[in-house]
Amino acid sequence: MSELPFAATTPVSVARVGLKARDAESLAAYYRKVVGLQELSRADGAITLGAANRPLLVLEPDPSAKPDDPRGAGLFHTAFLLPSRADLGRWINHAIANKIAIDGASDHLVSEALYMTDPEGNGIEIYSDRRPQDWKWNGDKVAMATERLNIPAVVAEVPAGDAGWQGAPENSIVGHVHLRVGRPEDAEAFWNKEFGFDTVAKYGSQAVFLSSGGYHHHIGANAWQSAGAGRRDAARSGLAWVEMRSDNVTGETTREDPWGTVIRTVPGKA
Repeated sequence: MSELPFAATTPVSVARVGLKARDAESLAAYYRKVVGLQELSRADGAITLGAANRPLLVLEPDPSAKPDDPRGAGLFHTAFLLPSRADLGRWINHAIANKIAIDGASDHLVSEALYMTDPEGNGIEIYSDRRPQDWKWNGDKVAMATERLNIPAVVAEVPAGDAGWQGAPENSIVGHVHLRVGRPEDAEAFWNKEFGFDTVAKYGSQAVFLSSGGYHHHIGANAWQSAGAGRRDAARSGLAWVEMRSDNVTGETTREDPWGTVIRTVPGKA
């Protein structure tokens, strides 16, 4: 069995993401087929999906919601972290076999990733990490880039005769959440103050990456499409909330970032 990824072993990590869905049933079907999540439970209309009994995504139905605004604050992508490079290779084979539309594929030095968009416009990343001991740090900043993904090399990690993709494997997690924000410096101040996150990378004034415990990033925040965005419109579909797991709290808390995005915190180990 694979180990729990490093991203989940830090003092604070991402637990779950909640999406407001205009059509929760069709969105759930997409995440089952494409991402390989399993339906774990239903309550009050909400559909919880996850991997091996670990809840990762909650779809909250709101048929009257307006479509998400990609130029407003909200979700850039939910990043599903697979336990191994071979798992990513299995997923790539699954995507090829099922003609799954991909928006991009990148080597970020610390990780290897593929990107897509769900039917309601929510971004998705499927990725695997390189070994933390192989990440390059310059002081307290980690080296990340966006280079072309060597897809054949990733697929070559899948053993001959392997059973192939069987859905998101045990110990798959939400490794990070990347947010659309109005000003990355305001997001940085929020996550530094409220969660004690370290700033580990910046892309000029356009994006910031923050983490707990030496991970490459648990939270990304960019203004590539959303510069100057104000508070989110609660009537739109898309990101409903982000839930963080923390070693540092004894009870559940809820707060809002500068754009009104709900950030929950729950105690306990991953």
